[in-house]
Amino acid sequence: MSSQNNTYGKKILKKLAEKSAISLPDLQNDLGQDKYAVTRSLKGLQEAGLIESIYSGQNDYARLTREGKKKINSLMLDSETTLVNTKWDGFWRIILLDLPEQRKSERESLRYLLKKANFVCLKNSVWISPHPYEHLFINIKKDLGFTTEMIVIVTEFVDEETAKVLLQTFGK
Repeated sequence: MSSQNNTYGKKILKKLAEKSAISLPDLQNDLGQDKYAVTRSLKGLQEAGLIESIYSGQNDYARLTREGKKKINSLMLDSETTLVNTKWDGFWRIILLDLPEQRKSERESLRYLLKKANFVCLKNSVWISPHPYEHLFINIKKDLGFTTEMIVIVTEFVDEETAKVLLQTFGK
């Protein structure tokens, strides 16, 4: 994918993250003059399984797939506009994961996102961070339909020994 198509691809994914579906003419109008680049980007995103096309009888619409929702969460972590307050608010964000082996690819995707968000793995399926990314992971949980497979906890209380290790780990 060319860098121009990649730019349009990211813009398309971000637009689709705002709504459940968007008509293709509206996407074309929102993204500017180069209709060919937008069309190529849409085709590339569809081939990659990140978006799907739906025909309503009158119009073609695009919407994010499960994989597309994962990708947009990753893009949010990469964005220079996503600034995380580095001043610690005293709360720990703890995420518990319990995904079975048959969902290994989803588990690996989540681990990748957790690492990008500066979470540290304490024990096999327990991740912790002082950074306020809990809303992102709550949305991921909702988007991917994890009811019991993922638990998000925000707390200010951890035992003293663990607190010492965590404060040292995160330089707090």
